[in-house]
Amino acid sequence: MHTTARPIVRGAEALLVAVALSLAGCVPPPAVTPQAPVRAVFTPATYAALPGWRDDLIATAWPAFRVGCKALVARARTQALWQRACAAAEDVDANDTQAVRRFFEQNFTPYRITGSDGSDRGLVTGYYEPLLHGSHTRSIEYPQPLYATPDDLLIVDLADLYPELKGRRVRGRLDGRRVVPYWPRADIDAGKADTDGKALVYVSSAVDAFFLQIQGSGRVALDDGSTMRVGYADQNGQPFRSVARVLIDRGELTIEQASMQGIREWGREHPEQLPALLDENPSYVFFREVPPPAPGSIEAAIDGPIGSLGVPLLAGRAIAVDPRSIPLGAPVFLATTQPLSDAPLQRLVMAQDTGGAIRGPIRADFFWGFGDDAGRKAGKMREQGAMWLLWPDGAPLPNSTGAS
Repeated sequence: MHTTARPIVRGAEALLVAVALSLAGCVPPPAVTPQAPVRAVFTPATYAALPGWRDDLIATAWPAFRVGCKALVARARTQALWQRACAAAEDVDANDTQAVRRFFEQNFTPYRITGSDGSDRGLVTGYYEPLLHGSHTRSIEYPQPLYATPDDLLIVDLADLYPELKGRRVRGRLDGRRVVPYWPRADIDAGKADTDGKALVYVSSAVDAFFLQIQGSGRVALDDGSTMRVGYADQNGQPFRSVARVLIDRGELTIEQASMQGIREWGREHPEQLPALLDENPSYVFFREVPPPAPGSIEAAIDGPIGSLGVPLLAGRAIAVDPRSIPLGAPVFLATTQPLSDAPLQRLVMAQDTGGAIRGPIRADFFWGFGDDAGRKAGKMREQGAMWLLWPDGAPLPNSTGAS
């Protein structure tokens, strides 16, 4: 949402109250006292210190780096930082792993990422691009809508009111003259949101739609034989709550059972309780239709969902990160393990996506790719890992604003 890009604002209710008071001209909002953030600390390292660097087939990651360069150089804010390295990449033989490895070693310095709290390892989860089945027409077979962003969803940039809240946004709706939190999942499903005419497509399963919202993007095989790709458009501003944690706390699933597959199985066994379980997560994601890439382009060759950087994600070579700690587009070396295994997963990846639950300097969501096999791996992945930022030589290190 993770939703290929899938922001979730925590504490939205309290902040919306403050905004409502200010808009109504009442008393000043209470001071916001954030908890001490955990910042990213970048310590210079060597490539020899990266476990598995010499064994990684670095050339496999090259298309992801090159398509990321297109986006980074096109942006005024990042152009100067990335232009030299991206220009040098044009002369590299994309099929020569050793040449690609030398390129990074000659143009980037690795920095071990640790937390200001002393942590040097963090959580690595997984996500994927699912395939759903649907129709443009609602029916008994296809009852579940995927909505575009409703017209009554407001987005308030708090920095416009209070500069100290830079980077904080809340989502809400108008209730008369008051700004109040936007409808939670249960109320949206009950028809309280302004979703008339906003159904992009109807899919066969409420559970599939629920997990699509968590992933943030996917494909829908339509009953007319065509396929459409959908991606994250916006979110209702309600906090994410894990339904896996709900089932664990109830004693209905163990931690080992609480994978995506385990939750699906629980739903098949308890169909009458499933709607209430899904409503335990008040967060709700809205979608947009993603047009296909130009034929013959590098984007078409990658053929992945669009991440927060605005480029397609390459299976096994892209991660979602917290951009307050790790800049979007940066190469990162990830050292973790395969799902439910001690087998190493050590490789160069690109930080090209973000996610609502991806918070903190040592936190990554690993993109496994498209389809059921990728989904099985993503659903089981909850490993510890270490991360190194590969940063352009001579460039000032990024400022870390920390993670709440």
